[in-house]
Amino acid sequence: MNKFVKYLSVVVFTLFTLPAFALDDAVSTGVFNDTAIDGYDTVAYFTKGKPVKGDKKIQFLWRDANWRFASQENLDLFKQNPEMYAAQYGGYCAWAMAGGKTAGIDPDAWHIENGKLYLNYNKNVVQKDWFSTMEADIVSADKNYPEITDVGKYLIN
Repeated sequence: MNKFVKYLSVVVFTLFTLPAFALDDAVSTGVFNDTAIDGYDTVAYFTKGKPVKGDKKIQFLWRDANWRFASQENLDLFKQNPEMYAAQYGGYCAWAMAGGKTAGIDPDAWHIENGKLYLNYNKNVVQKDWFSTMEADIVSADKNYPEITDVGKYLIN
């Protein structure tokens, strides 16, 4: 009986703590799909200066996620330099990443800083707070992103 209780304790501990040790995917795709940044064209933020919905027929698999584009030109730009155009932190909310967490985004809550696209959970509260501490948040999020996601498997040492 004592052995059984010990074994059961280990199993229960493992089941309850496993999620704490699991890494999130490098790119945020939501629970029931494999599409990055809610299907928005990441290049359009740079070229059009606004969020533009991507086309299902124009997509590219990068870091195990489908990135959609509004035009073939945008897809071609992305293929040439995905690190330049992809949303920072795999499209997770930049403010949440700064706090060591992952959260989804609102495609309308975006900002380009030093040539990099940052997305946030919402415009009203989260993005306003992120703007007030953006420099420090970017430093924290840059550190946290490889620690809480599996992005390391894509990086070349």
